[in-house]
Amino acid sequence: MENQNIKKVLIANRGEIALRVIRACKELGLETVAIYSKVDANSLHVKLADEALCIGPASPAESYLNIPAIIAAAEASGAQAIHPGYGFLAENAEFVDICSENGIIFIGPSSDNIRLMGDKNQARETCRSLGIPLVPGSNGMVTSEAMAKSEAARIGYPLLIKAAAGGGGKGMRVVESEDELIPAYDMTTSEAKAAFGSGSVYFEKLIQKPRHVEIQILSDRTGHAIHIGERDCSIQRRHQKLIEESPCPVLSDAVRKQMTDAAIKIAQSIQYEGAGTVEFLLDQDQNFYFIEMNTRIQVEHPVSEMVSGINLVAQQLEIAQTKRLSIQQSDVQFYGHAMEFRINAEDPSRNFMPAPGKLDLFLPPGGFGIRVDSHVYPGYQIPPHYDSLLAKLIVWGLNREETLRRARRALNEFVIDGVPTTRDIFLDIIQHEDFKKGTVDTHFLDTAFRS
Repeated sequence: MENQNIKKVLIANRGEIALRVIRACKELGLETVAIYSKVDANSLHVKLADEALCIGPASPAESYLNIPAIIAAAEASGAQAIHPGYGFLAENAEFVDICSENGIIFIGPSSDNIRLMGDKNQARETCRSLGIPLVPGSNGMVTSEAMAKSEAARIGYPLLIKAAAGGGGKGMRVVESEDELIPAYDMTTSEAKAAFGSGSVYFEKLIQKPRHVEIQILSDRTGHAIHIGERDCSIQRRHQKLIEESPCPVLSDAVRKQMTDAAIKIAQSIQYEGAGTVEFLLDQDQNFYFIEMNTRIQVEHPVSEMVSGINLVAQQLEIAQTKRLSIQQSDVQFYGHAMEFRINAEDPSRNFMPAPGKLDLFLPPGGFGIRVDSHVYPGYQIPPHYDSLLAKLIVWGLNREETLRRARRALNEFVIDGVPTTRDIFLDIIQHEDFKKGTVDTHFLDTAFRS
């Protein structure tokens, strides 16, 4: 890769994703700049970057979301580009525009891409115009109680009220009957306004017992787009993913082709740039429906890397550098089966309540087919200000059965003392008959493992 424009990259994030980006940059001969809050001064991403700058106190609003401080850090360090990771400012169109105004390359899609796909209603209309299946829902935003009643009667119960600006499982509410409709509508609109700055909501028919299947894409602005297969993300709690795997154990080849074609069609139609994920619901009859597009790298991207051998973060950097995607679809070959387990500092027995504290022991597993992405170490103090992810355990095998056997071995080998984590519940999940058969849906955790 020729370093024509980018020689130094600032990583506007923390934790394991900051480390992931630093490592990819170093392998490509790029210098790295870490930013950190005062509470993250001893974090590994600070130690492994070529330079590190403190940008504020623990509060995300004063540090990792502090756009003026981040731009100032980039300028002070001489970084030509910023990689946002995931979360924080990764899907903030205003941040992308500010980077551009300051002559800084944003490693990710354009602000227009982010605005278009970040507005759920516009994203749905884009897909509707392309003939991509959508969950039956309201015609645009639901703007009054009277409209809520008429749209709900047309769509039928149960239904979902969804914030147009929501994401990551936030801003959603299930309505089972007409009696629940107006209180749920009023509550969702007020919560959406408080959380996202917009009270706009729309309705969707609730698909019973769906699977959550997403397509990883890479694309450039010329319209050249490819897919890196699918990930099944059906093991969730409160709409937050816990286990992801590729390939999906129940997807037929014909439906897989339809879904990947649909994802590529979306990317091409909006001249998408970089790595992105198109998310679908899959019903029990293998009908699929567009949910949303995430315009960033995702937590679970290593699953796709393990089955394809393609370094997705390196691809993000190359596309930002050259404005071209060099890989052809024919270059992408899939081999084996991979799963990712999110090891969170949470207590499953207390409804997955976050559990910050000091890690007394942290001894990750090793061996063939095992990858652990983590920023923590023995003695690390887990701060309460950020998400609870400690590590991602990624397991690869020749097939799903071998992957499950290896995952069981690796989870048993994983030693974490000091705080409760999700490790033990994963051992229970992978030994559950429904999970072993691959016959789960997004409600599996709630029904099979009620706390």
